[in-house]
Amino acid sequence: MLNLYEYQNKAENPASLEGLEEFLDVVWKNREKTDFYLGGQAGQIEAQQFVQFLHKTKEIKSNKYVGVIHFEGQRINLLPKIFYRADADNSTEAVHAMQHHILWWLSYCRKIKFPNYQTSLGDVKSDFFEILIYLFAKYTRQLLTSSIYQQYEEVNNELPFIKGRLNTNDYINENIARGRWHKLNCTYDAFVLDNKFNRIIKYVANLLFRNTTSSENKKYLREIPFILDEVSDVRATAEECASLQFNPMFGEFETVRDYCYLFLSSSVSFSYKNDLKLFAFLLPMEYVFEDFIFGFIEKEVKEVQAKAQVSSKYLDKEGAFALRPDLLLEIGSRSVIADTKYKIVYTDDKDPKKGISQSDLYQMLAYAVRFKVEEVILFYPNTIQGYQEQVSEVLIEDELAGGKQVKIKAFQLPILNERLLLQEKCKSLELVGMFEETKASLSRSIRSILLSSVFPSTSY
Repeated sequence: MLNLYEYQNKAENPASLEGLEEFLDVVWKNREKTDFYLGGQAGQIEAQQFVQFLHKTKEIKSNKYVGVIHFEGQRINLLPKIFYRADADNSTEAVHAMQHHILWWLSYCRKIKFPNYQTSLGDVKSDFFEILIYLFAKYTRQLLTSSIYQQYEEVNNELPFIKGRLNTNDYINENIARGRWHKLNCTYDAFVLDNKFNRIIKYVANLLFRNTTSSENKKYLREIPFILDEVSDVRATAEECASLQFNPMFGEFETVRDYCYLFLSSSVSFSYKNDLKLFAFLLPMEYVFEDFIFGFIEKEVKEVQAKAQVSSKYLDKEGAFALRPDLLLEIGSRSVIADTKYKIVYTDDKDPKKGISQSDLYQMLAYAVRFKVEEVILFYPNTIQGYQEQVSEVLIEDELAGGKQVKIKAFQLPILNERLLLQEKCKSLELVGMFEETKASLSRSIRSILLSSVFPSTSY
């Protein structure tokens, strides 16, 4: 097992991983094009962006993605850089704690469509990928044993009587011309079990069954296609999954749909070199962090109205350069621009910039001018190396606007459960319970930043 942290440590590229670069190139080319990798620029980049291969030194290094890669019996964990320490404990338990953090962050995400259903992790002692399969398999199997989704779909069939509408051309060419006049080619709506949603569930269950190594997961996954035996075996895509809408009475099936979307949009699984089964489940961490913060504020901080990725403003008059701040926050009569930066900032008092880049400040100033706000916030994650709520404050005076001032503040947000990382025994095996204290701490921090009188109530 190899553990690589984003842009941090390197590892020797063993001979057993020969062909990994070729495999990841195929994964990159075959991933869903509906994703948001690389800010919409993924289609312009042909070479895979998951792992760097340093051929001179025969080493590999992680890029900007987190997740897990299974390759020829080897498992490569790509872990968030905020957990990295030179003397980091890379034990199985420590890696599981990091992966549970990722699951908790995903539970608030909207873009990635992580399902809202939160359940016990049971006795699962495997990696991030196996935990995700466990959550999907257990919930889906329990749901299907009590209720199976059926819906009306348009069906073409030959019947001894007219139902729906008669397909005249087909009836003349295929039936009468061949002496089968007594069979009527009809199109009609039928309440069927073999529908798009059930075909997606069956496809995902079979896909995961071929890749899991957990006997418990295999047990649950084996039962899902058995229940859906009458459903056709067809390939499914994330686009098909995202297009599904449910009547409120079938709301519980939305969780299964979201799980299926998560697997289909973020993973690639196929037979490689005939009989070798390989798997990659990879997510862009900067978007996970952005989506997590938005989802958390929306769900846990009710006093704040959050809008994500507002794109109504342009930097230039021609409208060529769109401005898309991560968050536009409405706090009573105040408007605040907030941008998430998945970067490591420093707590070194000797560095006045605290690791905050100049380009980030230029970007925030552009947001303030075009959205007519005086308050701009930068949100950074805390790290295993330390936490300091307020990192930096910059006051900028706009002389073109009569001396108006723009205040830019940078904060670290406490998104890590230090007790879990220290491998202290956790009372709960549920994600909600594992991160109850972290949720309360993060909620207090966001409220103190946004709802206090730190900023004056003025307009640009």
